[in-house]
Formats: sequence, C-alpha cells, structure tokens
Amino acid sequence: MVAAQKRVRRGSRETVDLLIVNADELVTLAGDNQRARVGKQMRELGIIRDGSLAVKDGRIVAVGKTHEVTKKFRSENVLSANGKTVLPGFIDAHTHLIFAGSREDEFQMRVEGASYVEILNAGGGILRTVRETRKASVDRLVAEGLAKLDAMLEHGTTTVEAKSGYGLTTKDELKILDAIRRTNQLHTVDVVPTFLGAHAVPLEYKGNTHGYVNLIIEEMLPRVTEKALAEFCDVFCERNVFSLEQSRKILSAAKGYGLKSKVHADEMSMLGGAGLAADIEAISAEHLLFSSEENLKAMAAKNVVAVLLPAAALSLMMGKYADARLMIECGVPVALGTDFNPNCLTESMQLVIALGCYIMRLTPGEAVTAATINAAHAIGKANEVGSLEVGKKADAVILNAPNHKFLGYHFGTNLVDKVVKNGRIAVDKEIGPSKIVHLEE
Repeated sequence: MVAAQKRVRRGSRETVDLLIVNADELVTLAGDNQRARVGKQMRELGIIRDGSLAVKDGRIVAVGKTHEVTKKFRSENVLSANGKTVLPGFIDAHTHLIFAGSREDEFQMRVEGASYVEILNAGGGILRTVRETRKASVDRLVAEGLAKLDAMLEHGTTTVEAKSGYGLTTKDELKILDAIRRTNQLHTVDVVPTFLGAHAVPLEYKGNTHGYVNLIIEEMLPRVTEKALAEFCDVFCERNVFSLEQSRKILSAAKGYGLKSKVHADEMSMLGGAGLAADIEAISAEHLLFSSEENLKAMAAKNVVAVLLPAAALSLMMGKYADARLMIECGVPVALGTDFNPNCLTESMQLVIALGCYIMRLTPGEAVTAATINAAHAIGKANEVGSLEVGKKADAVILNAPNHKFLGYHFGTNLVDKVVKNGRIAVDKEIGPSKIVHLEE
C-alpha cells in the first residue's frame, strides 16, 4: 500500500484490468457482511453518485467517486456507465435448475381452476418431472442447464443456488447433483449445490414415507457427501409430504455429514416449518406463505434468512403471498429467489424484484438488498459476493436505467446493458445480440 501511495504521488497510476466509471448510481450495498441486513438496514444501499469501480484479477480493488478512482488507477478497458446504474450481480437464492421436460399443460389446468393437489393426483406435478428427469442423460441435463444459466446471466444473475430433487432415487439424485457440478464448472455463473432428496415421496414408496426417509438418511446422504456434491440439505416440510419430525430427522442426519440446513417451509399450510428452521438454526427458510408471527420472531432471533419466492406464489394462483412487511417488522432478514422450476418458469430476478415490490410491498431498496447481499447470506456466500466492496468478486450489473428504482418501475423488460462476472464482461447488449461468455471459451 505504501508503494502504491508513492506511485500516486509521483503522478503515475496503477494499471488494472477494468474500470467502470461515471455511474449515475453505484449501488454498493457496502457494510457489515457478518450478518444479513434486517429492518431499516435493508433500505441502506450505500449509493455513490458518479461512481466508479476498479477491477484486477477478478476482484474489486477500488470503489468510489469516479474522479477519486481514476486518479489512482488506469486501464485499457473502460466502461462508461453514464446515465446508468451499477449494482452487484443478482443472487438467485432458490432454484431447481436441473430437470427435464415441461408442464405447460398444467399451467392451463391451473388457469381453469385445478388445484396443486388435483394436478398431482392426475399424475402431474413434481412426480411428472421426476419421470422425465430419470429418463434424461446427465449430458442432456448439463446442456439444458447451461442454456438456463445463459438466460439467467442475460438478466443479471451471477450466482445461483441449485437444488436436486427430481430424481428421488440414489442414482438419479447423484446424477442431478453431478449435472449441477458440471454446469458450475462450465459456466461463468457460480452454481451453489443443495441436496433436496426430500422433495417428494416417490411412487415406489407411496404409503411408506418412513421407508423413504430412511433411504435418504442411510444411503443418499452418505453418497452425496462422499462425492462432495452438495453444500446444503433441504427438505419440503409440508402436510402430506414430510412432517416436522421427518424433516428434523433428515436435517439432523445431514448436519452430521457437514451439510448446512435449509427448509421449504409453510408454503401450503401453517405446519410450522419456520419454527423448525429457527430451532435447528437453518441458514434459511423458504416460501413462508403461512408462517406464524411467533415462528417468524423465532427466525429473527436465530438470524434465519427468509427466502421469499413471489413468482412461485403467483404461479400457484392461490392468491396468497408471504407477508414480507411483517417479516421485516419482526427483524427477519429477507432475501429473494426465482424458484425457477417446471411450475414457475422464470429466469429473471428483475421480475422477482418487481413482484416483491408490487405484491409484497417491499420498497425498491429493500428488494435490491433482498436480491443481492441478503440472498448471498442465504447461500453462505456473503464474504465473496452480494455487494461491491474491495476484495470481493467483481460481479456487477450495469442497467439501462438512471437509478435502482427502475427495477420495479420499468418491469416486463430486461434492463441489463452489461454483466461483469469475475472481472470479465460476460454480457454486452451494445455489441448486438447478447454475448454469453462460457468458461471454456
């Protein structure tokens, strides 16, 4: 640092790989990265007017006013963000990235009034996707996963969590997790793996959920962790799926294998999944449409992140959404995710931010926090991504918008101008058709 200061005093500037300059708003989300943001903290975006970033070796080396940064650093690669907004790459904290097939006919059934349970009883839903995914090769799943990540990256997402759960046999769950690992290796987007063998009870175990729980604990978890295929274990804790006791049993066993806990909680009914997440100190509880105030306060006390999924709630057509305002009042840290899956087919965190504002009454600032730094906390990556701070990965989105409020205000379109991932320009809308840069190029 002393040597660098001497060089600056002599009038020279340090050369870096990339400069982003003159942003109307540079939304840094700078602050304490040890805990997810709660309450009024969710509105504190750390905005710098006429802001600039300097990037070297894939990391951020300077953040500040343009004249301050350019006084110390120079680069042959300079991106002007004049008239635009720069913010951290979006973190999608809940996806089911890897699956085969589609269920557009079920969409029509829902429009015509069929319930989730009626569709399931007609042979649709999760188990339909399980049948298709079991038939698919890992190469096909990887190819389709890369295409999905392309679309996510085009919309500004630079890190995603990806759950298994459409295999429901040891062999097929391992296949899906292997596909997740390979997409992470091949694509510039970072993919964080979650084991969700407890997504549904497969037909082979109909009427024997206890037996399937034992299979997860005795066979799946050892194989998953032996191959280091997951960082988290998730459970669909819901009536007629996995009970509170079964969910606790699975997650306790997973903890013994070194996997951190997540919970699909209270999506269809007030079973108490949020309370379970607090009791076991899960990193996150997700969905939370029917969670009680008592259990939300318990989550707040344990700093369990609430991952809210407004697009998923919209797709269910129940007219019910998670109470984000109550959660924030209770001190629960709120994050957002797409819940990308065959029943909720959207890759856009921009849409999710807009829905968070219009339907859940998040302020634009709260929604941006929920889609960046709090989402990073929900997947255990807040020390690396989620904010624009010195030392973190240079993952940034440049929006064709003068400020962050346009993310909710101008919805139904893609506001991305450029995406920078690990210090490289991964998407550039100004050079014609969208350019996606894969790691192998």
